[in-house]
Amino acid sequence: MTTTDTQANAYLARFRTALTGMTLAEREDIVEEIRMHIRERAGEKGIDIDEVLAGLGPAEHLAEEYRTGLLLQQARRSISPLLILRATLRWARTGVEGTVVFFIALLGYTMGGAFLLLALLKPLFPHHTGLWVGPGVFDFSFHLGREYPSATVHEVLGWWFIPVCLVLGSLVLLATTKLIRMLTRQFRWRRPIAAAAHTPAAMVIAG
Repeated sequence: MTTTDTQANAYLARFRTALTGMTLAEREDIVEEIRMHIRERAGEKGIDIDEVLAGLGPAEHLAEEYRTGLLLQQARRSISPLLILRATLRWARTGVEGTVVFFIALLGYTMGGAFLLLALLKPLFPHHTGLWVGPGVFDFSFHLGREYPSATVHEVLGWWFIPVCLVLGSLVLLATTKLIRMLTRQFRWRRPIAAAAHTPAAMVIAG
């Protein structure tokens, strides 16, 4: 076994170990793709194995990018807020773009969840939950222990508050999911790994 093979195998071993959270088939496909890239680049004139591996970066960082790409790819097909939040949180670790998308997702799901929670609280605390309207006040809220503190502010929806909150919450959750799924298509692989003809499935996030 040559020095080149030894270095490549050691790199791939670390890379394979770091590719967690995916199936065995997905992991081996990705490892094989990187193996092919190393062989092709190392076979070019004037390029040695150290230069090839340096271009790939640390094996753990490369694996993290693949894991992020695969998770975002799953999020694009999912309606699960938990999966989408998990994917955007992973994306947030890669830079400002991902951080912005994560906070949009967090804000949207928090607002949608808050409306649904208010709908559940209305039957339990009918006099303390509602849409409060008055001079300078327009407030969907829950006030534990007492009604709205101002005598000039009144709850205006009554029991209609429940379906209104259910509809608003559902619409906010749906809109947030559609928006985040659209934004995840902006994720771009930042490492020039291989030619387009050999691009792994986990790398094809945009498009």
